[in-house]
Amino acid sequence: MRGKSEAFAGLDAFIAERGDALLATAILLAGGRDAGQDLLQAAIERLMRRWHKIDGDPEGYARRILYHLAVDTWRRRARRPELLTSIDARTTPDETEMLDLRDALIRALSQLPPKQRAVLVLRYWEHLTEAEAAERLGCSVGTVKSSTSRGLARLRDLTSGWTTDKEKNGAPA
Repeated sequence: MRGKSEAFAGLDAFIAERGDALLATAILLAGGRDAGQDLLQAAIERLMRRWHKIDGDPEGYARRILYHLAVDTWRRRARRPELLTSIDARTTPDETEMLDLRDALIRALSQLPPKQRAVLVLRYWEHLTEAEAAERLGCSVGTVKSSTSRGLARLRDLTSGWTTDKEKNGAPA
């Protein structure tokens, strides 16, 4: 029988090395810093249960857990709607417009179905190829393509009325 230290060998190093990147993804998937931290914590708990069985890429396994937990959360939220928490406002006043835009984009993303949201995060935030996104989500490349197309079309619809301060003042964007 293996000891605790053998069962979790390398886990601390993995979390230290890739934890920030995983947290950034979790924040985007969850819609806020606190919710992202909770999502990552739940993912790490699941990762720990299977750590000794992982053969290959632990980051891919961890990201798949993150995406699946996020989809589960979105489904629960669809059954019992609640307000998303706002993102942290730890910025200087001149970054207010960017903060507002980011908040609006997160709110627009939250209105997409779970699979479309996950695909868009993987493709445009994580910069994964269609094949890599399909592998992470456990679906076909065709599903990734159609979900991306539908998700982008829906985002365009949701954001079609947005204008920048420059446009409001009569200048071209």
